[in-house]
Amino acid sequence: MLENLTPFLVHWGITALSLWVASHLFSGIKFTNTSSLIVSALLLGFANAVVKPLLVILTLPLTLLTFGLFLLVINALMILLVSSLVKGFRVSGFWTAFFASIFIALLSLVIGSFVTGGSPSQTIQMPRSGLWL
Repeated sequence: MLENLTPFLVHWGITALSLWVASHLFSGIKFTNTSSLIVSALLLGFANAVVKPLLVILTLPLTLLTFGLFLLVINALMILLVSSLVKGFRVSGFWTAFFASIFIALLSLVIGSFVTGGSPSQTIQMPRSGLWL
């Protein structure tokens, strides 16, 4: 069980660190306290895992039409969604969320590659018995 919890906690920490750095670089992003930062990182991970795939599927024609650039808009919308749900997290507008989401994604990628040693955090393997259920 601990082997499944460790990558989650590492990813959560990387997201929190990226949000914290972004709040210092972008004047339109503010956290009132540390707990709002931690809750925002957790909720952003949840939104990216649950809500974002649904939005990607629903906007697939638009994403294909824009050659994937609409995914940047979806990332910004995820940050705006989290800021509307967490009381101590404030984002001044769409463009701040747009550029901050690009920065957060790149910084998380760089930090994650150093922390995990450049290897993917989770690999999918076929069950030995051949049954998926």
